[in-house]
Amino acid sequence: MIDPRFYALLGPVPVSALAGGAEVRGAGHTGLTGVAALSDAGSDDLAYFDGKGALPPTRAGVLILRPQNAAQAQEGATVIVAAQPRAHFARVAGRIAVERRFQSDGVFVSPEARIEAGVSLAPGVVIGPGAQIGADAEIGPHAVIGPGVAIGRRTRIGPGASVVCALVGDDVIIHAGARIGQTGFGVAGDAGGAVDVPHFGRAIVQDGVSIGAGSTVDRGLFGDTVIAEGAKIDNLCQIAHNVVIGRGAVIAAFGGISGSTRVGDGVMMGGRVGIADHRTIGKGAMLAAGSAVMHDVPAGETWAGYPAKPVRQWLRETAWLSRAIGKRDGD
Repeated sequence: MIDPRFYALLGPVPVSALAGGAEVRGAGHTGLTGVAALSDAGSDDLAYFDGKGALPPTRAGVLILRPQNAAQAQEGATVIVAAQPRAHFARVAGRIAVERRFQSDGVFVSPEARIEAGVSLAPGVVIGPGAQIGADAEIGPHAVIGPGVAIGRRTRIGPGASVVCALVGDDVIIHAGARIGQTGFGVAGDAGGAVDVPHFGRAIVQDGVSIGAGSTVDRGLFGDTVIAEGAKIDNLCQIAHNVVIGRGAVIAAFGGISGSTRVGDGVMMGGRVGIADHRTIGKGAMLAAGSAVMHDVPAGETWAGYPAKPVRQWLRETAWLSRAIGKRDGD
């Protein structure tokens, strides 16, 4: 279920308003009030399935499906048949729910925001309606706190940073220019061209986290992007949608973590490490600087290389290659 602190629900919306000329199968639906991931959807939600194979179990009231999956929908569901379900969803989801925006009334700190004692607001701060700022927090010059956002006690938000669609814990440091809770990179395409996929999730930054200058933490597509307690993220890092960073993890500069990856507690990543999407990095693992991680990394292991592999294997292969090149040069 999407969080109404961050998203305005526009329903109920009739299925006819979402079909866009596509075929509609089923008994019809009286009106949709939400959007959700397939696994979490309820009878009043719109969901889509764009994967391969059989349609997973779901309780969604209206489904956007490819023709080959349409017959697999549960009894009573309404189906919108589309060649590219994800792209169709991206085009119509905004008719059901949209991100809450700032009010254009010239007020920089909304009277609907709740600001506790001892909060320091520097010049140029913008705070949206429904936001909550905890006691003794510091909000730097020209920082932006979006509608519904919660900022914990003693947390410091640096100059020019922006925080939207996010819940931020106590004693957090978000340095200058960081971007928390923006839409992640999701693009779908169909005959009408490429379209950005809307995001309806949140970014959760737990207690004691620090996030470096210019870094980005995208919110989830439907669920949450989570930075767990005590994690430390350096400058100019990218954390994509639906990523989970474990407690006490350390990520050095230029780290890039692709969507839906899980990074375990205590993981250490050197500078310029890149991790592919939907990977799992086990608890206490270490990734050497410049590694390109394309596979899951077991807990406690150290990996290195491009592509990354267990460090002993990488060292042996590097040594063998060096010897082979030396022999050839000596011929």
